Amino acid sequence: MAEQTGNTEKQLSDQTDAELYLGLKAGHTNALGILYDRHAGLVYGLALKTLGNAQEAEDLTQDIFLNLIKATAYDSRRGSFRTFVAILTRSRAIDRVRSRSTVLSFLERWRPISHSEKTSQSPIEYLFQNEQSQAVQTALAQLSESEQQVLRLAYYEGLSQSEIARQLGIPLGTIKTTTRRSLLKLRQFLTDYIR
Repeated sequence: MAEQTGNTEKQLSDQTDAELYLGLKAGHTNALGILYDRHAGLVYGLALKTLGNAQEAEDLTQDIFLNLIKATAYDSRRGSFRTFVAILTRSRAIDRVRSRSTVLSFLERWRPISHSEKTSQSPIEYLFQNEQSQAVQTALAQLSESEQQVLRLAYYEGLSQSEIARQLGIPLGTIKTTTRRSLLKLRQFLTDYIR
């Protein structure tokens, strides 16, 4: 049996990336390991360059390869597999940066006002900012304790989703789902204030 597995892996390692991808889509999950070995360095390097965070780059690398099994559509007639995963990685990394900056700017707008900011604003600006800050605190209070905790760790303490998962002892997928659900709830609660 071990010899047969060794032969199968040897046969797979001799295949082109396109052949491995087709095999993966046909259910040969061993092909994923070989594709990962061949291209993980490229994917991680591009992700790290774009995201600027090693943990997020690792997360994205895993996501890229896991999504090859499910939803990704590679066509060898349109270019090499290496180019395909490079473009896919760059695109997904940029999406994450955009998402991160959107959420951070959203939360920045709603953070509590410090004393020094109070004195440098006009009274109207102060009232408007104070009203927004109170609105976000009210909206946060409507979230469950676990949703509040995940958002605070992510946006006020700057932890990545992987770091939050490790710190709380919760699966990464659960953290991602909780973050997304929480932000959607906040957006719904704050609809009147979003411009």
